[in-house]
Amino acid sequence: MRDFSADHRWLSINTATVRKQRGIDLPLPDILEACALRGIRAISPWRDQVHAAGLATISKLVKTHGFALSGYCRGGMFPAADAAGLKAARDDNRRALDEACELNAACLVLVVGGLPGALAGKAAHKDIALARSQVTDGIAELLEYARAQAMPLAIEPLHPMYAADRACINTLEQALDVCDRLDPVSTASTAGPRALGVAVDIYHTWWDPKLQAQIARAGQDARLLAFHVCDWLTPTTDLLNDRGMMGDGVIDIPRIRGWMEDAGFAGYSEVEIFSTHHWWQRDCAEVLDTCIARHRSAV
Repeated sequence: MRDFSADHRWLSINTATVRKQRGIDLPLPDILEACALRGIRAISPWRDQVHAAGLATISKLVKTHGFALSGYCRGGMFPAADAAGLKAARDDNRRALDEACELNAACLVLVVGGLPGALAGKAAHKDIALARSQVTDGIAELLEYARAQAMPLAIEPLHPMYAADRACINTLEQALDVCDRLDPVSTASTAGPRALGVAVDIYHTWWDPKLQAQIARAGQDARLLAFHVCDWLTPTTDLLNDRGMMGDGVIDIPRIRGWMEDAGFAGYSEVEIFSTHHWWQRDCAEVLDTCIARHRSAV
């Protein structure tokens, strides 16, 4: 396993981690400048932050600072209650992919969506099987466009607590089953990443008794496209916005990273922390400095 103790060259910052400073929105250009100042060489920006600053502006900053993008957050949210909604999701995902290409991201991360309307508080129906079918169909359609643009898609399974509203793909095994169906092993190229793979976020997957075996399965087919790290706090006061800094919770992060690297993953460890009452209340500089220190000691 790689030794991270001496430097942070394999650290990536998901920009949600520092999207707020003392509870106030921090502009993405300021975040990128702070990362560059600390020698952080990889980022993963969120679309809303990119849109607020302007795609052209962020593209220029990425090139100026020489940032790599460990991923682009996010595409997905495929299910809808009607044909118009399905078309809107399709069109938005194509725009997301175009943005990922402009920023030269390693992959477009897909948070696939759940029951239509549930995220807004009123689900249109209770048929999760239908939602999963629409997810598979949506990924299949986007995959053809993604192949033409040479932009890999990374399905991110989310913890089952999000099955209704954010993602009805909830285990790595489910995600890989979709990958195998839509992008069979026989279509693999001898060079470059797979067209369809997975983003392994330990906040969502650490509990899974099949995690080690499924990481190994993903590695065999070159589907490990991204690795997201944070920690699970006990007690957790908010299931969305109370993620912990690495080392502050109960996840054995080095063990999971070891499984990833044993399976062939050699990319960035992307820190992605949503923390309304803790890290989003601190100065950006403090948060980034802590990420660097914990990447060396707890990842």
